[in-house]
Amino acid sequence: MISFWSRLLDLISPRLCVVCGERLAVTEETLCSKCYLHLPRTDFGRDLYENVMAKLFWGQIVLEKATALFYYEPHAETANILYELKYKNHPEIGVVMGRMMAMELMRSGLFDDIDVLVPIPLAKKRERERGYNQSMMLAKGVSEVTSLPIADKVIRRTKFAGSQTQRGRWERNENVEDVFELTDGNSINGKHLLLIDDVVTTGATIIACAKEIQKASNVKISVLALGFAKS
Repeated sequence: MISFWSRLLDLISPRLCVVCGERLAVTEETLCSKCYLHLPRTDFGRDLYENVMAKLFWGQIVLEKATALFYYEPHAETANILYELKYKNHPEIGVVMGRMMAMELMRSGLFDDIDVLVPIPLAKKRERERGYNQSMMLAKGVSEVTSLPIADKVIRRTKFAGSQTQRGRWERNENVEDVFELTDGNSINGKHLLLIDDVVTTGATIIACAKEIQKASNVKISVLALGFAKS
């Protein structure tokens, strides 16, 4: 039930769809029904092992499953979801989108044998500037639906070498080389981890993080991202 106070607050301070900017109904969160319906979904959940995103990592890291909710295009209206989440101080968008990802992927088998959620870490300086880690917000949403625990102390990012946005494939690889450090390998020995990131483009960040995590004993890794950029 929607409370009287929620309705009153919505009347006084209307919430807007993060994609189209139209007013949200009381029962809607972040996306209006129209934008939710027309979200450019990847449908990678139909094949978690051999989709385009999963193949991006072949020959580079040993990976179990990989999927993303929607296709990310920098100048599309749906890119506003990530832009508002990362640069406009809206951590709540991450939680809502995390719940959405989890609910839509529950029947895909993605979470069936996952032991723990691991958000891709930000460097401390970057997280202080932003006020939060957007991947952690996504993980919180996923955890609310799946009840899977979040492990955010397993690995840390030791430095921030600048944004990946304007870099090419090889520059991205070099930019994240040796920036992650495994800090608690014992806690994940023998476990299946689900790495959670905001957007996957070349996969360089995931690869660098996974290689460091795989220094632990007998770990398995899968990947979930909010967006996947078409090459």
